[in-house]
Amino acid sequence: MKTRVPGVKVSRGIWFGGLAVRTIFIAILIAITARVSSPQLEHLWSLWETPSDFVRVVLGTVVCGWLFVHLFILPKDDAGYRTWLYLGFVILPLPILCAVVIW
Repeated sequence: MKTRVPGVKVSRGIWFGGLAVRTIFIAILIAITARVSSPQLEHLWSLWETPSDFVRVVLGTVVCGWLFVHLFILPKDDAGYRTWLYLGFVILPLPILCAVVIW
């Protein structure tokens, strides 16, 4: 099902705003995931001492990689940019708050 009206394109403002909000949202999620999945001890070589740290770092790396790939998979239709723009102002404060609390 296509939501595109023939001959009508999304404006540059909506395209750029939706893309910016989406990129900021995913970047904040990557930062939160990287911070939460970091090992509890100071150096990376301590991962082999505790299996739970190793599992957390591996899962965090996989999730960060998956989110990074999704940065480059853009919405397929114009309604996707509009949705990101409108809902972004509602959902964007939550990851910002979580990032501030975690740090």
